[in-house]
Amino acid sequence: MESYSIAVFLIVLLSSLMNLSSAEFPTPATVKTWVDKMQEDLVTLARTASGVDQLGAVFLKNRDSYTVEMNNAQQLVESAAWNIEKLLLNRSMALETLATAAENFQMEHQWKNEFGENETMYYNAKDNLDSDSNETGRIKPEFVEDPSFKRRINYNYTAVHIPTDIYEGSTIVLNELNWTAALEDVFKKNRDEDPTLLWQVFGSATGLARYYPASPWMDSSKTPNKIDLYDVRRRPWYIQGAASPKDMLILVDVSGSVSGLTLRLIRTSVSEMLETLSDDDYVNVVSFNDDAKNVSCFTHLVQANVRNKKVLKDAVHEILAKGITDYKKGFSFAFEQLSNFNVSRANCNKIIMLFTDGGEERAQEIFEKYNPEKKVRVFTFSVGQHNYDKGPIQWMACANKGHYYEIPSIGAIRINTQEYLDVLGRPMVLADKRAKQVQWTNVYLDALELGLVITGTLPVFNKTKELKSNEKGAVPRQNQLILGVMAIDVSLEDIKRLTPRFTIGPNGYYFAIDPNGYVLLHPNLQPKEPVTLDFLDAELENDVKVEIRRKMIDGEKGEIKINTLVKSQDERYIDKGVRTYTWTPVNGTDYSLALVLPSYSAYYIKAKIEDTITQARLSETLQLDHFEEYGYTSIAPREYCKDLKLSSNKTQFLLEFIDFIDRKSPSHQSCNATLVNRLLLDAGFSNELVQYWKKQSPQGVLARFVATDGGITRIYPKSAGEDWTEDAETYEASFYKRSLDNPFYIFTAPYFNNSEIGVSGFDSGIMVSRAVEITVDGKLLKPAVVGVKINVTTWMENFTKATMRTDCTSEICDCEKNNKYVDCVILDDGGFLLMSNQDEYISQIGRFFGEIDPSFMRNLIKVPLYSFNKSYDYQSVCDPERDTKAAAGLRSVFVPTIADILNIGWWASAAAWSILQQLFLSLTFPNFLEAADIEEEIAALSKKSCITEQTQYFFSNNVKSFDGVLDCGNCSRIYHAEKLANTNLVFLIVDSKVTCLACDSKPLIQAEQPSEGPNPCELAQNPRHRKGPEVCFDNDDNEDDSDCGGVSGLSPSLWSMIGIQLVLLWLLTGSRHYPS
Repeated sequence: MESYSIAVFLIVLLSSLMNLSSAEFPTPATVKTWVDKMQEDLVTLARTASGVDQLGAVFLKNRDSYTVEMNNAQQLVESAAWNIEKLLLNRSMALETLATAAENFQMEHQWKNEFGENETMYYNAKDNLDSDSNETGRIKPEFVEDPSFKRRINYNYTAVHIPTDIYEGSTIVLNELNWTAALEDVFKKNRDEDPTLLWQVFGSATGLARYYPASPWMDSSKTPNKIDLYDVRRRPWYIQGAASPKDMLILVDVSGSVSGLTLRLIRTSVSEMLETLSDDDYVNVVSFNDDAKNVSCFTHLVQANVRNKKVLKDAVHEILAKGITDYKKGFSFAFEQLSNFNVSRANCNKIIMLFTDGGEERAQEIFEKYNPEKKVRVFTFSVGQHNYDKGPIQWMACANKGHYYEIPSIGAIRINTQEYLDVLGRPMVLADKRAKQVQWTNVYLDALELGLVITGTLPVFNKTKELKSNEKGAVPRQNQLILGVMAIDVSLEDIKRLTPRFTIGPNGYYFAIDPNGYVLLHPNLQPKEPVTLDFLDAELENDVKVEIRRKMIDGEKGEIKINTLVKSQDERYIDKGVRTYTWTPVNGTDYSLALVLPSYSAYYIKAKIEDTITQARLSETLQLDHFEEYGYTSIAPREYCKDLKLSSNKTQFLLEFIDFIDRKSPSHQSCNATLVNRLLLDAGFSNELVQYWKKQSPQGVLARFVATDGGITRIYPKSAGEDWTEDAETYEASFYKRSLDNPFYIFTAPYFNNSEIGVSGFDSGIMVSRAVEITVDGKLLKPAVVGVKINVTTWMENFTKATMRTDCTSEICDCEKNNKYVDCVILDDGGFLLMSNQDEYISQIGRFFGEIDPSFMRNLIKVPLYSFNKSYDYQSVCDPERDTKAAAGLRSVFVPTIADILNIGWWASAAAWSILQQLFLSLTFPNFLEAADIEEEIAALSKKSCITEQTQYFFSNNVKSFDGVLDCGNCSRIYHAEKLANTNLVFLIVDSKVTCLACDSKPLIQAEQPSEGPNPCELAQNPRHRKGPEVCFDNDDNEDDSDCGGVSGLSPSLWSMIGIQLVLLWLLTGSRHYPS
């Protein structure tokens, strides 16, 4: 009864408070009066203190110091496309020279079964150059740091990389080392003709890679003991160059007989097979026993991109073995899916990959029904160690122009899941010159740390004749083997230099896409995996951009002006902008290039200060010892002169720039006179603004600043500049870019709890900025952004004064400091807190309001004062989910069985070589395996690639006033919202949170969070437009498919088999110590 009375009392109390609040809550007219007063004070302070009008007048007064030039979008994009075409054509010519030379060298090579000591000399890129060992057949080059490659280089030699699981002393490898050595002179000749060439590489079908110039092999982690898993045949450029695109259906036997180790081998084999596919390929995985079904949500072939392959890998690792094997069901299902042409697919090589442990039936009638013309190749893999008859599955491959492979153990997986590319390469070899077309890859990260690159590829064919026996005897026949792929890299930095940036403004940019719609050039593309970023994921998608993407992929020209949402540089805000997209194809490639320009970038300023006296006078204003007089100054780190090294240290770069200009003048041949003179022009104009600032002492202003299109940033006074955290490159500064897109004063929330900044939002002040707009001969220009930093304490005092009511008789009718009944706040257009009457809120300035008052923020979205946009970052990095060592168990190391050792084919396999390496390393380096464990732990601590999700908020419309009641069930809160004209702010007054505790308190998160991303199953149902290959080499009537796989055996002694087993078991169990 007592509890009931208390509950009734609370309800009555809350109801009374609510009614009181309703009666005394300020009227909309009152609130508007407050807001108008606040707006007038803030805008007047920002305008007069920043000198926005004064700097505009300076530009107009000095009209004779510059000209206004036009950005003709169509001419600019076509000129850039032509320059890119010319660059890639030069690389293509070098490629053709290399491929022809390689084919000739191989034809002239005489095969040898034995090699003398030092007969094959080469530099192994994995050799330890600090070692004193004198290994036979080795070259030890001396290296020097090279600025083009950003690593140590030797131009006198090539380097050779051999995969870890390939024995470099084998006869095949020694012969390949022998004949490819002649490529060294061709590589050098190419570089003599074009010194700008970067990596030139020959990737062999055997796995050997010879590249020029020579450089030590290392991975990006710089860990010297890291196990090298690089294999050139698994690089995206090799996969693309070695065969035409593929439609692959992987058929997995999940009958009861494949349980245990065999099932684990199949799972790993399928995962490795998926890694042989590129984004140009399509794939699906189907499991079967007495029935067949898709292993994942994909019901048809899907693009073999990173996300789709992950879905398939995850699904394969969940499959279970049960039932009986019915090959007819499996192959019928596979052929039906491959015959579905109503979905997006590669439309070239059609393949079925069967992974099974063997069986008795051939399913011959199924092949006769679905594949009478052998348009679909069938590759079969006998997985595991068993006594089943392998004849039927070998027949399946041989009868369908495929190949049969055996995977008895884990060591055989990697090699046997990639050798099918040799078979797919046969039609290309037979097509000869018709297949000799340079292909350009998607963008990817270079293995030798050159950053983002694209690669031109050209297949290299075996031109020798081989004797083939038939009923007439031995007759010469054209060899069908592909020798490998020749490749030349082009750095994305080189392509960027062909797309001039500093005349199109900070919000103008170029981008380029490939036939898959992936960007190879875009300001939002980051140099980290995965780099397959779709254009519609690089920007905020809308229907018009979908159509732009389609037209670019189809090779059309076009131009369109659109309204679009633009994400801010710091990814906290969304702006509404107008952009003109202009695009054209890059001839000779499948790429398309576009230029995006806002309307205010239609024209730009070009400085006219040619005399050295004026240049010297303007340069003087940049001197460090003049910072007290002219303000703290930094310049954007641009390539003003080729001999001027860029630096992230702002002061160091400024000193080096001044020194260089003083010694060599802006007109020096190594300098970009347009860039240098514009910088000096802005130095002079901004100095005049500082002289205006010095005449003022506005109350409540911590700092004043100016940032210009030419790259100058000045902060006054000097002490404020020393704490300046904004980017020195004005084209990368978020406040600068936002100010250009909005015709009003931009208030920017400081970062809340940002350890990188080092100061709180309260201490750093509130940044207010606005673009300087001038009109010259009817042409709109925005050459600079000016602003101030407002002291939070002073603003709070003015804020509470502006909302005081002298006629008020209640405690809840104004925004008195720490008022118990009403919360008064100012938010920016992103929903971040900038001001409040509550002390507890002041300490949270810069925080997203959805984390402070979640229920109220959700209501503001419903009204709608705010709209939101959810986007994904596919190139993000996250902290790893680390497993404990105790849960990890023993490292999985393969121990061969007696059946393995009986098979001579096994002795030449990757497994045998890998185990011999383990044996050698364990005997010579007892701590090797422990070191590998430590390395695994280090890798587990490093960040990993992931998808993150972020939601940005923005004002929904131009409505100025909002009011309403936030209903929380047992109670409610009255509120009123009023936007501040000529700013990006909104004032809110609302019943205090404490008056209605029943409201939803779950935080509304704006910040980036780990995410699964969009549902790949739904995306697969509506795939984005892409363009397949214009030519396809998947079939040739002259192809000889008689070589379709088989094995031979040898029986070593029983005691030798047992001896090897015992030694390996001792090494793997007795020689290692694990913590309990």
